[in-house]
Amino acid sequence: MKFSMIYEAQLLDPSPAEEEKVLLEMVEQAEALDEYGFDTVWAVEHTALTQYAHMSVPETFLAFVAGRTKRIGIGHGVVCLMPAMNHPIKVAERVAMLDILSGGRVHFGVGKGGSQQEAGAFGYDLNTLQPIIDEAMYLVPKILANGEIEHHGEYIDIPHRPIHPAPKQKPHPPMYMATTKAETLVMAGSRGIGALVMGFGGPEDVAKKSRIYREAYAKRKAEDQVGFVPLEHLAALCPTIVSHDREKARRVGLRGQRFFAEALAHWYQGMPKPTGYDLSAEEHLEALEHLRTDRHAIIGEDKVAMAPDPGYYGEVPHAYGTPADCIAYVQRLIDAGADEILFLSQMGGVEHEAIMETIRLIGTEVIPHFRAKGEARSAA
Repeated sequence: MKFSMIYEAQLLDPSPAEEEKVLLEMVEQAEALDEYGFDTVWAVEHTALTQYAHMSVPETFLAFVAGRTKRIGIGHGVVCLMPAMNHPIKVAERVAMLDILSGGRVHFGVGKGGSQQEAGAFGYDLNTLQPIIDEAMYLVPKILANGEIEHHGEYIDIPHRPIHPAPKQKPHPPMYMATTKAETLVMAGSRGIGALVMGFGGPEDVAKKSRIYREAYAKRKAEDQVGFVPLEHLAALCPTIVSHDREKARRVGLRGQRFFAEALAHWYQGMPKPTGYDLSAEEHLEALEHLRTDRHAIIGEDKVAMAPDPGYYGEVPHAYGTPADCIAYVQRLIDAGADEILFLSQMGGVEHEAIMETIRLIGTEVIPHFRAKGEARSAA
């Protein structure tokens, strides 16, 4: 079982000064993740999504983090493969260089981005983009493994060229795919690569996604394999704020989740921009109750609820609470089929101190709990 953290670089205040502050805080957080035994630090890639994600050049962020850390995995979650944005040759070169300089720590996810706002910035129609992404997806690992390329495809044409450097991990780093729809879960499974899934829907939704993905993986055909090393691995997003003060964690977590959902709804559905709210958990729930049924931020087929279901103390809807609450919820995700937990704490309006406290408590209480269970099972 792996425990990681994923970053969007969300900003309540998108001013240059706040951008700089948040990005440097994220580096400090990544150093703490390394210190506390997390497996991987993942970074998304988005362009032109103000407030929702200022992580526009993850390769630079991840390279900087790699140089400041010693052992933690370095994860692209994911690289958008629009050729005008990230040409397959440049993607392979950057991945290989980062893999060498990090000592073979790279994990490499691929996808197309989620909005016309992004696709349109590079001259594409999101609705017709998938075949182009598919062609690029198969090319990148071939370049990494072979060190050269010649390709004359329907959308991408490359004359014969040698490509340098070669990655440290042979034949290439482990590959993943962002999945937000049943069809993309099937695609990831049938192509033999890992799946990165949203987790706002809770353990039951993760279990459904795990079944779809693993059934497709079991039925995959050799000719559909992306890359040269099959990987059956499902990583699930887990919105998380941990504190020994349960009410504080719940209030901060709900505020972050609300910002996340409102920012998505703004860019994906044209709803108003998100704002900050200094409210109690109950006030968040009361303010957002009317949005529950007909106003969700939607990524693919995923609905990101503006507020979780009631009954927090009986059935933890997200890992907002004490270390014991977090352990209980993570166990449900593991039971649902997750191979990796992608803790999400860097949500708009969540202060650096709350994220650092979350990292420390996960690292000292949550991860050791599961690692001890794993060692006990191994001994048995």
